[in-house]
Amino acid sequence: MFEEFARLALPSYGISPDAAVTLLNISENGTFRIDDPVQGRSVIRVHRTNYHTRQAVLGELDWISALRADGVVNTPAHLPALSGEPIVTARRAGGDERFVVRFAWVEGSEPTEDRLQQDFVQLGAIAARLHEHAKHWPRPAGFSRFVWDFDTSLGEDGHWGRWQDGLAMDAEALEVLSRCSGRIKERLDRYGKGADRFGLVHADMRLANLLVNGEDVTVIDFDDCGLSWFMYDLGSSLSFIEHEPYVPELVDAWVTGYRGVGQLSAEEEAELPTFIMLRRLLLVAWISSHLSTETAQAMGDEYTTTSCRLAEEYLTRSF
Repeated sequence: MFEEFARLALPSYGISPDAAVTLLNISENGTFRIDDPVQGRSVIRVHRTNYHTRQAVLGELDWISALRADGVVNTPAHLPALSGEPIVTARRAGGDERFVVRFAWVEGSEPTEDRLQQDFVQLGAIAARLHEHAKHWPRPAGFSRFVWDFDTSLGEDGHWGRWQDGLAMDAEALEVLSRCSGRIKERLDRYGKGADRFGLVHADMRLANLLVNGEDVTVIDFDDCGLSWFMYDLGSSLSFIEHEPYVPELVDAWVTGYRGVGQLSAEEEAELPTFIMLRRLLLVAWISSHLSTETAQAMGDEYTTTSCRLAEEYLTRSF
């Protein structure tokens, strides 16, 4: 279905109907590589329904444009339609419609696992640059993005569903994860949402969202960017690997990279385990609500089971 909307959008960009449309990824959206015999290669992203509003998509594009204009990070340029519109609405004959956006193609590949610590130093530095920009960037009138706080992440009406509906959620898992969720809320309430610690973040700063080409590093996929704690970006960097034994070394590397560019207080560093567990519980919900994706299928029941062990460790931590 995503591909049908991608093809419907091609004429709005002046792209030949003979262009090759190749699926790159399906998660919240469908992302496709477009190979046009005249215009060359680009990327089209087809949005899922009832996730982001048009105004929210515009907010993402506004921040990307500002980051490029201010030279903060490398990120692909947004390519408007022939009409100049930043967002295309692709419609099927039956009336269904999807938002579509287009980006320039950037060469590169995901960092390899043999250099994780080095890459996490780089992730920390990138996060610091993004956060510094977010603290001073005057958002346009009408700017709108998701808020990723406790209620919208782990609450009853979280963006990705309820963690309580996660896979393999038996009584024992529900009990320990409920205690963990309560502790996270307690810690975050105490931590607060001051402007120095809560603002616009990438919110999905994983290695999978970096493209490396020699010395050039490009940050991609701002689709989940929104308002959250700045340190949440560290939690998102550890998505799906929070249980690995080398995580403490990656956290140290991220902190080193961050402090090489920006300020990171002792209080912020001490609270990093809370943001790792916040993201972990959020992903328990995501897996359950996104079982059609390969990533969710690969994680399966074990992700919840392992989350219980991590929750026990978090609950016994002395801050």
